[in-house]
Amino acid sequence: MPERAIMHMDLDTFFVSVERLLDSRLNGKPVLIGGTSDRGVVASCSYEARKFGVHSAMPMKMAKQLCPEAVVIRGNSANYMKYSDIVSEIVREAVPLFEKTSVDEFYCDLSGMDKFFGCYQYGTELRERVIRETGLPISFGLSENKTVSKVATGEAKPNNQRRILLGDERPFLAPLSIQKIPMVGDKTYQTLRNMGVSKIHTVQEMPVELMENAFGDNGVTIWRKANGIDPSPVIPYQERKSISTERTFDRDTIDIVKLRGILLAMAENLAFQLRRGDKLTSCITIKIRYSDFQTHTQQCRIPFTSADHLILPRVLELFDKIYNRRMLVRLIGVKFSHLVGGGYQINLFDDTEERINLYQAMDKMREKYGDRAVVSAAGMMAKSIGRWNPFNGDAPPLLANRRQ
Repeated sequence: MPERAIMHMDLDTFFVSVERLLDSRLNGKPVLIGGTSDRGVVASCSYEARKFGVHSAMPMKMAKQLCPEAVVIRGNSANYMKYSDIVSEIVREAVPLFEKTSVDEFYCDLSGMDKFFGCYQYGTELRERVIRETGLPISFGLSENKTVSKVATGEAKPNNQRRILLGDERPFLAPLSIQKIPMVGDKTYQTLRNMGVSKIHTVQEMPVELMENAFGDNGVTIWRKANGIDPSPVIPYQERKSISTERTFDRDTIDIVKLRGILLAMAENLAFQLRRGDKLTSCITIKIRYSDFQTHTQQCRIPFTSADHLILPRVLELFDKIYNRRMLVRLIGVKFSHLVGGGYQINLFDDTEERINLYQAMDKMREKYGDRAVVSAAGMMAKSIGRWNPFNGDAPPLLANRRQ
């Protein structure tokens, strides 16, 4: 089997680096990006801030206590997506096969290119081109597989590069913390620590059966990754442009309560699909087909997001604008378009820690029990009380009547 050459590239402190491109006064200063209120959370932070113990997803109030001299910036997702797209195009032009796993992270399959260029030299030149054409710092790791390359990138940072030769994977990984292995989260790490495991070397020496007994199939995967074994391929990058869903009724309806409730349920499900696929949308479209088969659409642009509380109110607003014929409806639909890659951290600029925890809990239940396992109270209320908008701050009509 031919030797593989997999390069992992990661833009260093991406959000902070973009902000510094736009304002050089931020250079060398501790920078926090995220929700600017005390209830907000940190989306990204500079290395200068990390020295004080600050990290992403930390409550902003705590971060400011740890690093009171930090510059706090709300952030602009449109700017970050712009630079992410620029880097994506550079990579697309330079390599035969690449996978974009997030807004700032790429895998490139350079297998076979050593016959013509030398993979490490080619990766070096690509990294230099990104820095030269964008001004952004970027690091890369190069090895035989995705796991080792990703870990190597982390060890190369900031703004550097590292190559792990074939056969050196286990010695390279051995002295590192078990947390360095991708897919080892806080819960798994704590379980491993309770087992007396802190370094990758310990997992390398453990029987695979012990890891399987402790963690099931995930334990086998962790053991293989710890031993530098990862045959997973680089998946060709194709940006999905839109997701949508429609509902055709068995009988045409004019029931506004039903229509609004179904629209909200569909939009909630699509938003969950966005978060599950690490996608963000910036365009919402509502479609209505009447009983005479005339079809009307209404759309609006929004800041990039995958958050229910930002999407659902716009869905209701669009429906109120488009449904004006007072005719029987045959079909309704929702579409999210202008999709871009980007994990939910993009939305941390506005979110509170409580809201993020809520979304994560709801999405975990949907992953385990199905997409329809959890329905927000807003969607249920909209179904039950008609034209009340649960996002405008008003009390529901029934509740308001009880207070009178």
